[in-house]
Amino acid sequence: MKLNITWRIVIGMVLGIITGYFIHESYIFSPEAGPNFALLSKVFLRLIKMIIGPLVFSMLVVGIAKLGDFKQVGRIGAKTLGYFYLATILSLIVGLLVVNVMKPGEVMNLKLPEQGTDTGIEAKKLTLQGFLEHVFPQSFAEALATNEILQIVVFSIFFGIAVGAIGEKGKILVKALDAVSHVMFKIVGYVMQFAPFGVFGAITAVVAREGLGIFVGYAYLIFSFFLGLFFFIFIVLWVICIIAKVPFLPLMRVIREALLLSFSTASSEASMPQTIEALEKFGCPPRIISFVLPLGYSFNLDGSMLYMTFATAFIAQAYHMPLTLTQQITMMLTLLVTSKGIAGVPRASLVIIAGTMSLFNLPGEGLALLLGIDQILDMGRSATSVAGNAVATCVVSRWEGEADFSTQHHLSEKV
Repeated sequence: MKLNITWRIVIGMVLGIITGYFIHESYIFSPEAGPNFALLSKVFLRLIKMIIGPLVFSMLVVGIAKLGDFKQVGRIGAKTLGYFYLATILSLIVGLLVVNVMKPGEVMNLKLPEQGTDTGIEAKKLTLQGFLEHVFPQSFAEALATNEILQIVVFSIFFGIAVGAIGEKGKILVKALDAVSHVMFKIVGYVMQFAPFGVFGAITAVVAREGLGIFVGYAYLIFSFFLGLFFFIFIVLWVICIIAKVPFLPLMRVIREALLLSFSTASSEASMPQTIEALEKFGCPPRIISFVLPLGYSFNLDGSMLYMTFATAFIAQAYHMPLTLTQQITMMLTLLVTSKGIAGVPRASLVIIAGTMSLFNLPGEGLALLLGIDQILDMGRSATSVAGNAVATCVVSRWEGEADFSTQHHLSEKV
């Protein structure tokens, strides 16, 4: 019997843990072999990123051109951003609740990094100019080349409205781009055959570098953070789905492969094509998916939002400098603004955390407490962000009155 992609990814993860352990303990391979395995993951992620730009552009232009109404695009955009800010507030609150209840910084009593320790993370101050430059492209080709999803979305909106406005002549482009999107999905099928090897390489590299001991020393912190992620997914998102009349468990079953892929590669982008396909099968219209999902990768990173409040408060606890309620509320409101549009920033979460810590005079060296396990935590927050964006797409589809979840039970069993 041929194994489906889910089982092959799981097998890749298990083999990665075993191989990484042997490398770390130097039983078979040289310890220097670990980074070489990471090349498998890098190749897979580069192949995925190769697809995302053309896929988002073609799908979004086709969807908007068929709408042919700027007011409808504006209405969908307003609903989408409204939901994103609601989800962001909820994820920031959950991060604070978990860290205040579990108190990992106090319970673990970790050895603090020496003063002046270089973390390699530079705090960046958000400016209006920097934010606008990140949103609006000066060149569409540059946006595609650098995989700036938000800039691709902005250009696609203008292009799609223009295509719809020229009538019959535009239909030629619509048919061509519709064919392009189908070609991209075909390429996705080819690339996904390499996914288990990419997962194997990613897990091997992490375990080879850190060893299984990292899970023991930081077990309570990892447990606390993942408890927060589970609470957000299975309580907060589930309640949102109940209110919006979206079948939550069938949705989770449909996107389970996307969740597993994002978790194992620590990249939410890795599963974007899969998430698009799953949501289409689930009953969301392509034009809503192509609009909401790409925006979500810049404005609705629920896992990263939760991590920012959790990590900042954890470091404060570790240094016995607990934040007051007023400080925590201030931090939450600050992150609500500074965290938007960060997807293109390398190690974005840590960069924003470093900037937030400076606001409360927390030692910058404290980030060193998280660097060793950041990859492990990133696995959880990447999968959570995928779940959050899938729910966002379904909710906006329901608000627009275009969701067709009538066949979701049948589909969730097949997928």
